Amino acid sequence: MRIAVCIKRVPDSASRIRPSGAGIETGDLKFIMNPYDEIALEEALRLKEKLGSSEVLAVSLGPADAQAVLRQALAMGADRALHLAHPGVSGLELDGRQCARALAGALRAEAPDLFLFGKLSIDDQSAQVGGLVAQELGLVSVGEVVKIEWTGERFRLHHHLDGRIEVVEAAPPVVATAHKGLNEPRYPGIKGIMAAKKKPLSSVPADPGPPAMEILRIEPPPPRQPGRIVGEGPAAVEPLLRLLRKEAKVL
Repeated sequence: MRIAVCIKRVPDSASRIRPSGAGIETGDLKFIMNPYDEIALEEALRLKEKLGSSEVLAVSLGPADAQAVLRQALAMGADRALHLAHPGVSGLELDGRQCARALAGALRAEAPDLFLFGKLSIDDQSAQVGGLVAQELGLVSVGEVVKIEWTGERFRLHHHLDGRIEVVEAAPPVVATAHKGLNEPRYPGIKGIMAAKKKPLSSVPADPGPPAMEILRIEPPPPRQPGRIVGEGPAAVEPLLRLLRKEAKVL
């Protein structure tokens, strides 16, 4: 079995938005592996350990230093890595369709049995790329997966759906996006870090094609208003209900 895990290099969540709203400040910016993609990678490694004969390919789209997250993936246990070179800095220069087009084009020749993604990336939080890759390749896609089983012929996937867990089965190849609760990612040990230096990491130009959308502005959410104490005990019920109806308009 061949498993491809798509990993995004994302800015740390403490990044600051530029005053112009055109993007994020990149000076002294720290980039990390997208946490949901880390969960997807861990699941690929666990499937490999269970099945014994799987190959795990880590793929990342981005500039040259995106190879750092691929080296991390190799240190965690991936067998090889593929870097799709594109000069984008924060990951916001390409929209979801462009990312999916580039990833699908590169992975089509790899022909994995299972494509794994995080359910979303913490920078744009669009939650689109996994599904769009499936669309580009004409494959089955299952989102927000919390458990993956291999029956010998089909994947059995447990995923969130409208407040419940739905269990579906599909024959490979399948695209799945990982949700919190699927597993707890491991930390790469010294042995894995040293072994990663000898594992293959290739780089090819990305082909994202034309954009499908344009980001006009990025801005932080408005600050939260301070809380209000309306009273204590039963006497607070009536004014609380009144405020919820007339000001908050949630009743």
